[in-house]
Amino acid sequence: MAIVGKQFPNLNVDAMNDLGDTFKINVLDEAKNNNKKVLLFWYPKDFTFVCPTELHAFQEALAEFEKRNTIVIGASCDTPEVHFAWLSTTKDNGGIEGVTYPLLADSNRNLSSQLGILDITAESYDEETGAVILEGDNVTYRATYLIDEEGTVFHEGVNHMPVGRNVAEFLRLIDAYAHVQKHGEVCPANWEEGKEAMSANAKSTAEYLAKN
Repeated sequence: MAIVGKQFPNLNVDAMNDLGDTFKINVLDEAKNNNKKVLLFWYPKDFTFVCPTELHAFQEALAEFEKRNTIVIGASCDTPEVHFAWLSTTKDNGGIEGVTYPLLADSNRNLSSQLGILDITAESYDEETGAVILEGDNVTYRATYLIDEEGTVFHEGVNHMPVGRNVAEFLRLIDAYAHVQKHGEVCPANWEEGKEAMSANAKSTAEYLAKN
């Protein structure tokens, strides 16, 4: 279920950082209490293949997100202990040593279930044992959420496991939303910071299309 335009779920989730500290993060509170935007990105599993490339890419762009008053948070269904093991593993061994933003450890899947981003292809019921049988890995797709200072989601996107994200596109989306917030204008296709935006009316659209 899409949550764009809605408040992000109000849940506390275990998290780990590069210092080995375990703590709770409430993404909604991070946005509202700090008056910051939040980029929350989910990845399937620690110690896999595409995932470390994404975590390092977000780390490399961290200063750009900070310039935009945006907190970056990673997330998967791994435990805090597995996160710390991965954070302690060097880059040349497939690890994410050097990543400094926090990682949610949604091992009970409370938040990812509420967001509907788990890879569950089918669910059945064993009448003999009463067990619920899931088909699929029960880990998350590559889901990304951008949340504004009021805790409202202004972007969500979900990639299949083999397809990594373009970090620059999230910077562009944050720039566009910040422009809307500041100027009350709308941003056309392929808009980037410094380019012309439009008023939200048919005349402005026609003028823009005529020039572009």
